[in-house]
Amino acid sequence: MSIGRKIAATWVGFGALAILTCVAAPLVGPTTVDLRRVFDTSLPFAENTDAQIFFVARLPRVLAGGLVGASLAASGVVLQALLRNPLATPFTLGVSAGAALGAMLALTFGLSSGVAGISAVPIASFAGALGAVAIVYGLARAKHRGLSTNVLLLAGVTLNSFFSALILFVQFLSDFSQTFRTVRWLMGDLDVSSYAPVLAALPPIALSFAAFSMLPRKMNLLSISDESAASRGVDVHRTQRLAFLSASLATGAAVSLGGPVGFIGIVVPHLVRLLVGADHRLVLPASAFGGAAFLVACDTVSRTALSPLEIPVGVVTAIIGGPFFLWLLVRKR
Repeated sequence: MSIGRKIAATWVGFGALAILTCVAAPLVGPTTVDLRRVFDTSLPFAENTDAQIFFVARLPRVLAGGLVGASLAASGVVLQALLRNPLATPFTLGVSAGAALGAMLALTFGLSSGVAGISAVPIASFAGALGAVAIVYGLARAKHRGLSTNVLLLAGVTLNSFFSALILFVQFLSDFSQTFRTVRWLMGDLDVSSYAPVLAALPPIALSFAAFSMLPRKMNLLSISDESAASRGVDVHRTQRLAFLSASLATGAAVSLGGPVGFIGIVVPHLVRLLVGADHRLVLPASAFGGAAFLVACDTVSRTALSPLEIPVGVVTAIIGGPFFLWLLVRKR
């Protein structure tokens, strides 16, 4: 099969998987929803309970899960290619820890005022992510205007540990109710009750994916070596900056929307590579669609498995992702 047909098949197959998952997920829950009644225009919306459950209670959450899952999975692919490290994740470079610190400060100090219907927590989270990106980028920027991937990795890991220590310090100073809220947020939280947070996260995520669309061929070459990419006409320094900034922007927006949901950025890309190979023209779109479907499915499990209790979605992804990652390590060995 030619590469063009493989790309088309990847888009159709994984895209259909993501769409079907996002359509089916709002129908699943403790209250049964009839899809025919959901779109029954003969009933007023105020009297249509099925439509209210579908469009108000569940659909915003499904859309948030799809955006977060796609962003984290695609960012994982980009960072693994940039750092040439199969263990790299969207949380490796400290962006997630910066976002978490911003959210912790907003929760601890009781910042309630937001903008355009968006609470202060996601705004502070995104601001913390941008601050972490600026610090890591400033440290890793080399004199010849490129990025030192070694310094990038070391600075990110160090900043991640530093911000994690600050988060623990903030929790130490908090009272019981504040600590409960912060710990709950750190477990991953897709309890989105309106479309405003989704719409707010959409522009930076869309901008990141526009940048991702220019990277697959270049990432194939960067995965080998910088010299190999440069010899084939790739502007290595520009590509490194674009990959780092776009992946960081997508990660910051995703964490501000759904909290630091782990394992998606490493589990989904590796699983996709087992299915479609290592060509980033296939891996990147398949990971984005697969990440969306995976997180939406995990969130459906989290809100239905122990209903009326709700398991934090980060716990579900860790339970699934942890054993898979160990299996992957054994398989690679």
